[in-house]
This record gives sequence, structure tokens and C-alpha cells, in this order.
Amino acid sequence: MSRRNKKHEEEPENHERWLLSYADFITLLMIFFIIMYSMSEMDKSKYNALASVFNVEMGGGDASIVEGGNGTGNADTGAEGELTEEEKQLEVKEAVDQYIDTSGLNDSVTTSIEERGLVLSFNDALFFDSGDAEIKEDQKNKFADIGRLLNQPALKESFIRVEGHTDSIPVSNPKYKSNWDLSALRASNVAQIIINDAGIQPNRVSVIGYGEYRPKADNKTEEGRNENRRVDILILNSEFNNAEQVAQ
Repeated sequence: MSRRNKKHEEEPENHERWLLSYADFITLLMIFFIIMYSMSEMDKSKYNALASVFNVEMGGGDASIVEGGNGTGNADTGAEGELTEEEKQLEVKEAVDQYIDTSGLNDSVTTSIEERGLVLSFNDALFFDSGDAEIKEDQKNKFADIGRLLNQPALKESFIRVEGHTDSIPVSNPKYKSNWDLSALRASNVAQIIINDAGIQPNRVSVIGYGEYRPKADNKTEEGRNENRRVDILILNSEFNNAEQVAQ
């Protein structure tokens, strides 16, 4: 064996070759994440463009992606993991529905989530005597209990509107001048309960009487008139806050 070959065989083995493979792996991994991030940004822009088109066609305003929410464009969103406004109202609705069920109020109280907010509708037959604005004494606690369920920190920024409604039959006693008068006083008495007994701040509450002029059903039938005689408690969506906000 020549001296040259012996020298070549004695050269030390390169133990750092793994660094080359490791560097290649890190490079590929970085490229992968860059591609994934780019695809994510592209999807957002496509979504916003599509949402804007639909919103304009439907007569709405600006559209934006709801991140961390339930995918509905009108919901408020906050920090990651925070519930949207609609989700908060849904949680309160579920709590109220459970109370309604356990209290046997299913035939007298209904709940729904509408565009303007969470609506609790109280049929007048259980809570008021016919033609009278005073809440029945044994039913006042029902309004207080439900008011406490509405007085949740999650909805502390929401305004509450209490709305009185009647059927189209004119009021027939000298205590009230009209159905407007009767409906407004009923709503006012309910508002006093949820303020005084449930602790809801009065600057969050407004009262309105619609009389017979916002019917849910046909006043020509007894069933329709029964449905129209009601008091609604409305927890407004924040987009309607400006209409309720008073100067400070």
C-alpha cells in the first residue's frame, strides 16, 4: 500500500454531516409554514370579497370576517375565545328557558332571538287581570326571577326595553284613557320590578307602550287577540345602543 493511500484512509470521518440534513429539514419546514400562512391570508381575502358582494346585494353595510365566533356577520367579537354577543344572548335564553320549564310557564312565556335582540314575551292573562295594569301579586316574583337571569355581566352593556301591547278592543274602564295608556303602564310596572327586585340599572331600561298597533296575530280572532295582549322584555343588540344611549 502506498503512503498516499495510507494517508487517505487515515483521514478522520466527518461527524457533522447530520447538520446538512437538519438544515435542509428546517428550510423545508419554514417553506411549508410560509405556504400555509399565504393560503390562509388568501382565504380571508376571498371570504371578505365574497361577503362584501353578498352584503351589498342584500342591502347591508360593510362585511367582515368573524374570527373566533360563530360565523354570523352581525355578531360582536372580542379577544380570542370571547363569546360573541349572539352567543351570550343564547346562553341567557337557555337559562330563561330552563326557568320557564321548571316553573310551569311554558304556556305563558316564550323566548326568541330576533335581529333586534333577545325577546321574552309574557302573555297578559297570567300576569294581569283583564283591563288592569297592576301585576298580580303572586306573579311579581316571576318577573323578579327572570330579571335576575337577565342581569348577567355578559350583557351589562346591553340596553333593555320593556314593551307593552294590547289587542284592538278599546279599554272599557275609567282608570285608563286608552290601550296606549294601559300598555305603557303595564310595561312600566314590569320595568319597576326588574329594576327594584332584580337589580338591573335603571339607565339601561326604557319603557314603551304600543297599544294595539304592533300586533303579532290577527285581532279578528280570540286566539289572535290573546297572543297580542302581552308584555315583551327586549335585550337589545349593541347595534341598536345609539337609539337608547342618553347623554352623560
